[in-house]
Amino acid sequence: MINLKRVWFFMRGNFWFLPAIYGSAALAVAIVITNADTAIIKHWKELIPNTLLTSADVAKDLYSALATAILTMTTISFSTIMVVLTTYSTQFSPRTLQDFMRSKPTHHVLGVYTFGFLFALINLLMVGKQEQFIGPITMVVSAIFGLAFFIYFIHMTSKQLQVNQLIKKIHTDGSRLIKVTYREKKYIETGTWDEEELKWIHQSDKYNIYSKESGYVQNIEWKELFNWAEKEDAVIEVHAQAGKFLLKGEPLISLIYINETDKFDKKLTRLVHFMRVGAERSDVQDIEFTIEKLVEIALRAISPAINDPHTAINCINRLGSILVEIGKNNKEMRFLANPDRKLRIIRPNISFDQYLYKSFYQIKHYGKEDISVLYALLEVMAKVASISGDGIRKHIWNYHYEVLDVFEWKELSNQDYLHMRCAYDYLLESCGESIRETNG
Repeated sequence: MINLKRVWFFMRGNFWFLPAIYGSAALAVAIVITNADTAIIKHWKELIPNTLLTSADVAKDLYSALATAILTMTTISFSTIMVVLTTYSTQFSPRTLQDFMRSKPTHHVLGVYTFGFLFALINLLMVGKQEQFIGPITMVVSAIFGLAFFIYFIHMTSKQLQVNQLIKKIHTDGSRLIKVTYREKKYIETGTWDEEELKWIHQSDKYNIYSKESGYVQNIEWKELFNWAEKEDAVIEVHAQAGKFLLKGEPLISLIYINETDKFDKKLTRLVHFMRVGAERSDVQDIEFTIEKLVEIALRAISPAINDPHTAINCINRLGSILVEIGKNNKEMRFLANPDRKLRIIRPNISFDQYLYKSFYQIKHYGKEDISVLYALLEVMAKVASISGDGIRKHIWNYHYEVLDVFEWKELSNQDYLHMRCAYDYLLESCGESIRETNG
């Protein structure tokens, strides 16, 4: 059975998808306009001003010249794209290539070029000996739009080459992902469940579905899984979350039927279609992947080859903003139930403590020689704690010792010590702890 959502997910992520649609539209428009031109000139030629009529030879020259011009703009645009991809890969992070490749403005720009070139080429082949009316006008309008999109593309690309713009975009996409992931659901979500029922479920006969390929979990359709479990009166235990790498043959799903045990071999193939496994990670549901991209940009920035701590600090600030949103929304709901409180799905969850660790553990290790990076870490953790609840503050307080372990207070210069102490006192205050003396 073909999963239409899975096919759509695959197609929309490809670079050729929108240009192919524009190309198909160019073919349809060219055919319609050619037929319309023939009918209009045949019946109402005397009503058309001579200035709007174009001879066949002039029309051919126009189509030929504009097709060449649009092809030239396309070539320049593709060359620019290659420069951007090289910059993203070498200076920012290979993981950020997805952000540019999925950029819809870039797809639409190439789609407009495709439309203009194919429209001119098809009209050049279809033009006859009679005069032209609508075709040349449409071609000129298409060329004007192509030029406008070319200017827009150059402007957009120049902005995307700025690392701060990329960081902002990743942060914005991450914030949107958090809101979508934790938005209100129609089913009940809870972090705890009756221990006796869970014990019975885990001791019951299970049907395990294994991964058919190695790769990253890119997308899990929780709503469809829930509806399937509701319809079959079953409990589904999902063993992987979005972003996890699975080995071929690793358990993916365990299925437990509540009332019947002879249904294990029925309709189970559909469950696999509700989980997409691919060769690379995707930020469709993977919040941790967004964090990873910001961390990698920060690590490149503080590397000796680039030595740009201010970019790293910008990433740290953005990570702090994402952690605030995660702290407000992530309730660690592992169990999904229907309104009658019948358990349907058991799923893994990522705690705030894990997100916090993933955000800072590499930065504090590779940035330990730069006092500005360490200062930014303490300051951001203090800010997150100051606007978060007690549970988040506890996680931050426990983790801040990891940052303190990478440097010695005694080795700091006087000004560095004062600034670090100020940041540390702010952290103490934000976490609700009494100010205590540090070592030294």
